[in-house]
Amino acid sequence: MRATWLFFDMGSTIMNETPAMEKRIRDSIAGTDVTYEAFATKMAEFRALGVREDLAAFDYFGITERTPWPRDTEEPYPDADRVLRTLSERGYRLGIIASQPLGSEKRLARFGLRDYFEVICASAEEGVDKPDPELFRRALTRAGCAPEDAVMIGDRTDNDVAPAKSLGMRTVLIRQGYGGHDIIHHEGEIPDVTVDSLPELLPLFSPILP
Repeated sequence: MRATWLFFDMGSTIMNETPAMEKRIRDSIAGTDVTYEAFATKMAEFRALGVREDLAAFDYFGITERTPWPRDTEEPYPDADRVLRTLSERGYRLGIIASQPLGSEKRLARFGLRDYFEVICASAEEGVDKPDPELFRRALTRAGCAPEDAVMIGDRTDNDVAPAKSLGMRTVLIRQGYGGHDIIHHEGEIPDVTVDSLPELLPLFSPILP
């Protein structure tokens, strides 16, 4: 894929959120008659409808006391550093476009990943959230990059693929974590390429020639 800039989502793209999600659910349903299996099944049903599946499932089961998101259980996917380093060495400029709470830069720095990214547009700091294309516009503006020269890489068809495509960016859907079960609802959510892991990005992006 020809590009100058590669923009990444964070959750379930660079950062493995599955352990955090599972812990939050199990802690929140503890003491109720709701099983984790029933909760996970209901989440899958809500995701197929195109809604935020964990919050919808909490509402469905009437669970109002919800454990805060356990950020201390998050960590990058094992190949994240190697893949990001390789893409940087191949001449690509990297950025972040993500729906995240405050502190995205610190979380990336904690794992030694911050310096790979020249632009970081995270929802909490920007005051605008996905799938609003404005978050993507801001990232492109700060990068000085035309949409056709950028690729968005993320795990969600609704939050990553659709808004990026609407601006003329190309897209890679990475099927990791809970996003790996995303269902395409309309043509605007169809990615240019689908992969199952970060290492599968490397064959897509050859070194940029001087």
